[in-house]
Amino acid sequence: MQRIDSHHHFWHYDPQEYGWIGPDMGVLKRDFLPADLKTEMQANGIEGVVSVQARQTVEETDALLAFADDSEWIRGVVGWVPLAAPDVTDVLARFADRPRLKAVRHVVQDEPDDRFLLRDDFNRGIAALKPFGLVYDILIYAKQLPSTIEFVDRHPEQPFVLDHIAKPTIQMAEFDQTWADLLRELAKRPNVSCKFSGVVTEVRDTEWTVETIRPYWDVALESFGPARLMYGSDWPVCLLRSEYDRWVNCVATLASEMSSDEQSNFWAGNAIRAYGL
Repeated sequence: MQRIDSHHHFWHYDPQEYGWIGPDMGVLKRDFLPADLKTEMQANGIEGVVSVQARQTVEETDALLAFADDSEWIRGVVGWVPLAAPDVTDVLARFADRPRLKAVRHVVQDEPDDRFLLRDDFNRGIAALKPFGLVYDILIYAKQLPSTIEFVDRHPEQPFVLDHIAKPTIQMAEFDQTWADLLRELAKRPNVSCKFSGVVTEVRDTEWTVETIRPYWDVALESFGPARLMYGSDWPVCLLRSEYDRWVNCVATLASEMSSDEQSNFWAGNAIRAYGL
């Protein structure tokens, strides 16, 4: 069964460029490059990946595409462009001949305004994506789901991929029911797919197991179904709470109850279709 990791990052570490990597994130304060990921992939049966932006510059989009040009197994790139800028169409046109650019993303989770997604200038940028055949990756915290639902409803023809199941607060003592209700509502929009990625870093407990993650898997799978949910590692950010192989094995345990065809879609088919890999 083919496996594609639909969400990971590369970087040449620079504390000025990656200010979001805080003092308690020492494991991330080094370079993470294709050769590093290739080792993890080979050990875990991953055949292809989608590389995702980790800083908001066009230069990083160029760098990720250069990695993809050199590595056939980098099947696609989720880059960054200045979506709220008046010249966003010109910037997008610059990448029109780069077929590995499959999507763009903005780090909405870090915007102080929980209704940032509803800004007129940003929505004009989103409206410019479809003519270029680009997906938009939604990176939010669960508290931003209400505005995200409004946002998606403004663009019923635009393909979206929700990153990290919208980052609920995960703890054994209390289930994030508000997140679950809102995720189910968002999933009613057929133009939205979802990555089961970036989950382990939202665990608030000191330790975690498959059973910690299972209730959130159950809701994500129920909401998006086996045809719109896809695997992602969020490597190397996942290293804050989990080695690459531990996360793969956790998800494999959760997905083992799906049929063979459903597992094939979850591990690869859904990412291939969502991004046109």
